Amino acid sequence: MGSKRGDDVEQLRATAIAVARQVGDLVARMRSAGLGQVQTKTSATDVVTAADTAAERLARRLLAQWRPGEPVLGEEEQWGTGPPVGGLYWVVDPIDGTVNYLYGMPWYSVSVAVQRDGQSLAAAVGQPTDGRLWSAARGCGADCNGVALRVSEATQLELSLIATGFSYRSERRARQAAMVAGMLPRIRDLRRGGSAALDLCSVASGWLDGFAEHGLHQWDWAAGALIASEAGAAVRLPSSGSDLVLAAAPGIIDALTELVLQCGADAV
Repeated sequence: MGSKRGDDVEQLRATAIAVARQVGDLVARMRSAGLGQVQTKTSATDVVTAADTAAERLARRLLAQWRPGEPVLGEEEQWGTGPPVGGLYWVVDPIDGTVNYLYGMPWYSVSVAVQRDGQSLAAAVGQPTDGRLWSAARGCGADCNGVALRVSEATQLELSLIATGFSYRSERRARQAAMVAGMLPRIRDLRRGGSAALDLCSVASGWLDGFAEHGLHQWDWAAGALIASEAGAAVRLPSSGSDLVLAAAPGIIDALTELVLQCGADAV
């Protein structure tokens, strides 16, 4: 990948793609060979496999080689060298959708993004089982395996397909269930795939009209949100007092925002 420095977003995109591909290959091989040790994190249902840990360590090694000195925020090991101040840093989710991975479901991904001051500059999300790789660079558009992406043209929320997700913490999950109960009568239908990164890429691909979830972490949305935005989605990210992530066709974003807030999405 070379060692040229700077904020060339296409070069950063190429690095994110290369990391996502190599990590995705490792994750797929480890799934085929058997899961090995499975542990839990925040609750008995929140699992981490040996592949999660090995994948993140590989991502860190690659980034240390290709982008030396740039910190990495990963789901499993958090900050390696501490939070950055003003510089570039990488945000990695080695397996987004670990429970799907555990059960052998193909809907999981490897998510890689590079940010400065909380803003993603380039990103890649790979789906190892199907060979799909979404990527984006800020101001340069988004694609999947080289095919340019564009969000749906939905304008009516009641005819829109929306995705969401659930926390592993029971108290938050109860609030999320209440949000879903309020939403269902007012949209076409709801999907829960189990990988926020893939849900955001699905919005980018036009497979979904919108996505809304509260309680996500930075590594869950850092890559997928940029890909959705570069494909034309309206994206709203966590801010002071709210941990809500929204991405939708521009024609429904205001109605979707109003709906999820009415249904309790701001009850963090």
